[in-house]
Amino acid sequence: MQTENSCIVIFGASGDLTHRKLIPALYNLFKIGRLGENFSVLGVARSELNDETFRTKMREALIKNEDTTPETLDEFCHHLYYQAVNTADADDYGKLVPRLDELHDKYQTCGNTLYYMSTPPSLYGVIPECLAAHGLNTEEYGWKRIIVEKPFGYDEKTAQVLDVQIHRFFEEHQIYRIDHYLGKETVQNLLVLRFSNGWFEPLWNRNFIDYVEITGAESIGVEERGGYYDGSGAMRDMFQNHLLQVLAMVAMEPPAIINADSMRDEVAKVMHCLRPLTQEDVEHNLVLGQYSAGEVNGNIVKGYLEEKGVPADSHTETYMALRCEIENWRWAGVPFYVRTGKRLPARVTEIVIHFKTTPHPVFSQNAPENKLIIRIQPDEGISMRFGLKKPGAGFEAKEVSMDFRYADLAGAQVLTAYERLLLDAMKGDATLFARTDAVHAAWKFVQPILDYKANGGRIHEYEAGTWGPVAADKLIARQGKVWRKPSGLMKKKV
Repeated sequence: MQTENSCIVIFGASGDLTHRKLIPALYNLFKIGRLGENFSVLGVARSELNDETFRTKMREALIKNEDTTPETLDEFCHHLYYQAVNTADADDYGKLVPRLDELHDKYQTCGNTLYYMSTPPSLYGVIPECLAAHGLNTEEYGWKRIIVEKPFGYDEKTAQVLDVQIHRFFEEHQIYRIDHYLGKETVQNLLVLRFSNGWFEPLWNRNFIDYVEITGAESIGVEERGGYYDGSGAMRDMFQNHLLQVLAMVAMEPPAIINADSMRDEVAKVMHCLRPLTQEDVEHNLVLGQYSAGEVNGNIVKGYLEEKGVPADSHTETYMALRCEIENWRWAGVPFYVRTGKRLPARVTEIVIHFKTTPHPVFSQNAPENKLIIRIQPDEGISMRFGLKKPGAGFEAKEVSMDFRYADLAGAQVLTAYERLLLDAMKGDATLFARTDAVHAAWKFVQPILDYKANGGRIHEYEAGTWGPVAADKLIARQGKVWRKPSGLMKKKV
């Protein structure tokens, strides 16, 4: 199914996100016939480029990173245009009016416009106001939608200020807060797994689930983003947006119907039901860490304080682990253990549902746990772990698995996260985009962690290439549990 005719305006078009993610996503959607012929892409930035130089730069990026053919590449690039604008000067946005009129006429897009803010967060409140100054936000002539990249605010207060700024010029139905984690196929499949299979629902609660483990691990360090990352840290960079959204999808109630309002209602309910973090929680159920020099995948790597752009006395966390709970009938008393970190042994994001053991160990005192492992990235798939008889005499139980991997689906056309989310935004489907009430609830929940950090909360050191600080192992060990140590591939014994 193709999208409506529209013009996609990318602010920050000379930046890394545009040529690395956005243009490749649009190219691939075009290549598989999801964009049709009547669309245009208008790059906007301060750099003094013209249409041809912009097309040349995007062509080079596509040839370098994507599977292209000369004919398709040429055809796609003819839809690319560029307009130099001082994005901090409202008067300069006047240049966009005739340019957009020209593109709407040429491609018969009826005024439909998708704005993508691929810019520093400092411009998130500026761009909507400048667009409104020239009437480029009104829907009298076609729909107008605006995509906001993370971070949506820096803490609870700044998120509220930004929300007010954007809502002065765009209605909530026009605002799409993007989280690329929610565009991943396995995150969406989690919902189908839960709500299309009748035998999971009776088990998906505190009566049968012992605890839930969510891991977002990265083997890389901060790369060339030291300056940016040091003002963010693991909590803002991964936990507040990505992993809390994943947690909400694990824990949400079945929606009445599958549409944006119903789905996002249930996500918001989970955020509001998170048990508020007390001073005792942040002292005993939170572990913050920072990596030191070590070895990752056979390579000696430097510590965080030695990274380019990182102050030598930085107190920024590159790892966090948290034990939290959801206060509702389904999940009361079930701990959720969430961790994320850089310079860990593998790049992997997964959810592990740990089911309670049998009430009486008939066959063995060490019977395998029943686990449902949902791998979000890489090697996306689902694995069920349970016990069967070990060959030979006696009745010793052995853990076996039933696995599904997306890579095993012949001819499966799996959209990348940005492809899926851009397509949804053009279709007006906000299901996988964060709504304002959920964003504020998430910031409210993590504010005690921010306060703890601001007041000099303890940062534990961990060696690069390990699974984090010893304190994180002790955190989960208090319940007699251990963190799962996954490999990068589902098909390996992990």
